[in-house]
Amino acid sequence: MKHDELMELIVDHYKNPSNRGVIENASAVQKGGNPGCGDIVTVYVDADEEGVVRRLSFEGEGCMVSQAGTSLILEKAEGLTLSEIEEMPPETVSGMLGKRLVMTRPNCAHLGFNTLKLAVRKLIAEDVNGLKHSEANPE
Repeated sequence: MKHDELMELIVDHYKNPSNRGVIENASAVQKGGNPGCGDIVTVYVDADEEGVVRRLSFEGEGCMVSQAGTSLILEKAEGLTLSEIEEMPPETVSGMLGKRLVMTRPNCAHLGFNTLKLAVRKLIAEDVNGLKHSEANPE
C-alpha cells in the first residue's frame, strides 16, 4: 500500500473507528495507556467456550495513531481464536500502520495491540485456572 493510501486509511479509522463502544458482559476487559502521549484505551473481548473471539470493541482517547491503530488491530483480530491472537507477532502492527509510522511512534502504534494481547492472556490464564479447578482429572 502506498504511503498516501495508508495515511487515508489511518485517518478514516481515526474518524470512523471500527468496533467502537462497550461490550456488556464481555469475557475480558483490559485497560491500557501510553503515559508519554496521554493515550488510553479499554479493550473488550467476547469469546466463546471454544476460544473463538465473537466480538471485540474499544473505548479510548488519544492521538490518531493510537486510536486508529486500535481500530485496525481489533478489526484484524475479530473471528480469530485466542491462541491465534496471542501468537500474532509485533510486526503485525508494522504491517498495518507502516514501518515508518511505527518507528516514529512505537508506543502509540502498539497500544491497541498490546492491550488486546493482555486481555487475551488474561482469558487464557483464567481458562487454564478453570480447567485446573473443574476437570475431574484423576492425576
